[in-house]
Amino acid sequence: MSADVQETDRGTYPVRKRGGGRRPQVGKHLVLLCAALVSLFPFYWLLIMATSSSGEVFKFPPRLIPGTRLFENLGKVSDAVPLDATFVNSLVVAVSAVLLTGFLCSLGGFVFARMRFPGRDKLFGCVLATLVFPTGVSLAPSLQIYSHLGWINTFLPLIVPGAASAFGLFWMRQYAVSAIPYELIEAARLDGCGLLRMYWHVALPAMRPAIASFGIFTFMWSWNDYLWPLLVLNDPQKYTVPVALAQLKGAYGNIDYSVVTAGTLVGAIPLIVLFLFVRKWIFRNMVAGAVK
Repeated sequence: MSADVQETDRGTYPVRKRGGGRRPQVGKHLVLLCAALVSLFPFYWLLIMATSSSGEVFKFPPRLIPGTRLFENLGKVSDAVPLDATFVNSLVVAVSAVLLTGFLCSLGGFVFARMRFPGRDKLFGCVLATLVFPTGVSLAPSLQIYSHLGWINTFLPLIVPGAASAFGLFWMRQYAVSAIPYELIEAARLDGCGLLRMYWHVALPAMRPAIASFGIFTFMWSWNDYLWPLLVLNDPQKYTVPVALAQLKGAYGNIDYSVVTAGTLVGAIPLIVLFLFVRKWIFRNMVAGAVK
């Protein structure tokens, strides 16, 4: 069996042909294609159910091509719940949560990362310890507190509690440690910068990727939250999208899954659009973080 060789000043070496790795590359792409199809199939099945009639949802064998009843099902959704009001409510809550959480968590993460004060590490450990407790443990006491404050049936309980997110503080603190060197902080102090000015002119520009990434996740969590809005909101005109869509289960007596899936499809559109706009930015920052 002959092999190509290449002569150099230091000797003769075999040359590897480039065509040998083509077959493994094809196998990798086939695996990725199968994984993508498996991931996208639930969304495709959601589209099929949303465009079918109630009798076709459980038909066997199931249909694999979308139907023609999407607008009819969307009309039933619009008749059962005020879609325009619920979308505005969810948008107000999600955007407010993103802005407030991004500001407070980035400021707190910067302080924990680069400000020296007694008990800093112990206090940060106490903040992280709150991640151990399940969310359900705090529902009853939180509901009682906001009832005494007069916040029930307002958007404040949906926005304010998450502003001091322990995970957000951890996220921002870890990023600030790698993105903001101590030398930059000392230079800002020599220029006479206080804490807020240092945060605004030094920390905020350096932490923009972390703030933006966490803001995207915060928007998704806030938009999809169901249990907490269900507990604190009792006016249908103030319902968020998940709470309003849950009312479809009893709007027509028996559950009409074609109508429910049509409402679910509409409720997922903002998140799909958001992902399509920011996916390249997210992947670029993930790769940059891995290289760093």
